[in-house]
Amino acid sequence: MKHHKLFKQYAVTLLLILPLLVFTSACSDDDDDPVTPTINEAELLVAELEGANGDYLNTSCPAIVKADAVYEDVTGTKTFHVIDIRAAADYDLGHVPTSVNVNSADIFTHMATINAADYDKIVIVCYTGQTAGWVVGLMRMSGITNVYSMKYGMSSWHSDFDKITPNKGSSASFVTTAAPAKPAAGSLPAISTGKSTGAEILADRVAAVHANGFGAVAITATEVLSAPDQYFIINYWSEGDYLGIGHIDGSYQYTPKVDLKLSAALMTLPTNKTIVVYCYTGQTSANVAAILSVLGYDAKTLKFGTQAMIWQTMIDAGKTAYNADNDHDCWGFDYEK
Repeated sequence: MKHHKLFKQYAVTLLLILPLLVFTSACSDDDDDPVTPTINEAELLVAELEGANGDYLNTSCPAIVKADAVYEDVTGTKTFHVIDIRAAADYDLGHVPTSVNVNSADIFTHMATINAADYDKIVIVCYTGQTAGWVVGLMRMSGITNVYSMKYGMSSWHSDFDKITPNKGSSASFVTTAAPAKPAAGSLPAISTGKSTGAEILADRVAAVHANGFGAVAITATEVLSAPDQYFIINYWSEGDYLGIGHIDGSYQYTPKVDLKLSAALMTLPTNKTIVVYCYTGQTSANVAAILSVLGYDAKTLKFGTQAMIWQTMIDAGKTAYNADNDHDCWGFDYEK
């Protein structure tokens, strides 16, 4: 009888404890479920760009070929594939012999119809070289490593197409003060493509930036100089030229191929302010703006570069600036209609 009573007490206790054991076991199972790791897309993207993608920004940017090299090829060996991205009406008025007319919005569709490796160079031609530079930046990030922009675009082919001279200016007041210290390093822009690898994230970001068009990253000198405090302005020159030639007052000096690496000063760029990059002619800054835009920054290229602000100063200093009277800037080559 005593044993029977103990068994009954044990059974009752077991009935009370069993649900707790099941609940605890369920909780334990939940705790043991693997946690999906958080993906930092911005870090993966930078690692891809600076690693497997070849780090174009900090190695061979800008990829530019001069008009005379293009002329020699299209009238001789024909190893270049020349793509003119100007409006069809302007292409019809005159273009580089053998070139094909492709809207910049359709450039990747066109590239899918050819084998880039069949050509020594893929050459992108626009009006002044700046839109082409932006396109080349996107194409380089897409793995097309033999693509170049033609320096100064059709403005360098023949004076009939000169779009730079009407836009040059020399009235801006540059200063020669020391560069302000770069901001403290912060964070990379937040990116959310839903992709899980650097290559996939890069492809998604290039497509998004390309879809917005060059107009989304272009800004005029008038806009910038009328309200410079609204922008984080980057002088993308050497420190020697920054101080020797002068610069927009308050602009920061970032050395090409050095400062925009993750291990250097990339993270000193603001994620909450429009970044304006300017260079000599706008062709380099167009590449840079394309790459920074893909990284998630609100980046713009200053149209025509310093040619729109201090053209005469650049000419006097012997620096890169388009001069229609210089045979090596405007070659006067024959063109097709």
